[in-house]
Amino acid sequence: MPTPAVAGFVVAILPLIVMPGASLTLLTHRVARDGARRAVPVILGTVTGLYLHATLAAAGLSALVMRSSELFTAVRLGGAAYLIGLGIWTWRSRPPAALASASLQSAGPPQPAYQQALLGNVLNPKAAAIVLTLVPQFIDPHAAVVPQIFVLATAQATLITIWLLGWTVLIGRARPPSFPVVQRVAGAVLVALGVRAAVA
Repeated sequence: MPTPAVAGFVVAILPLIVMPGASLTLLTHRVARDGARRAVPVILGTVTGLYLHATLAAAGLSALVMRSSELFTAVRLGGAAYLIGLGIWTWRSRPPAALASASLQSAGPPQPAYQQALLGNVLNPKAAAIVLTLVPQFIDPHAAVVPQIFVLATAQATLITIWLLGWTVLIGRARPPSFPVVQRVAGAVLVALGVRAAVA
């Protein structure tokens, strides 16, 4: 896969990775309560969920490319519209007041951290939608689709791992950063990506 395509995907996905979400909420709760060692199962569960999404995307996009280039173009345009809408929503939404509040308020018996992180990623429609809308913007439909998707998934998994490990250190020092600027940047990047995909 061409390096510029991977680099472009990394730039596109980075603002989305640093937005607070289920994985970061779970990590914050587990590490603050049980120590840094609890970051490992959370990260592994998150990455496993990411590869499950990539596997499903690989199967679906490969079938589309084999069947019709027009269908693949339709997926890209639909993804462009979704990205613009998600970008506007991200720009306008309020950041969470406390990252751990959702986990602390959850009901029912506690689940193992790996299982909780895996389900949190797999059952998150936003995570699935991002894979299905961002990935088609960076793959070449004239080359083998499945290897390209897994290269991009590995790049995303690497970024997520680094981000969550960095948070583990910050939580241990009790100086987590705030997110308003990141939120605005993420929204602007999503809108720009959607516009780029629509006019390309």
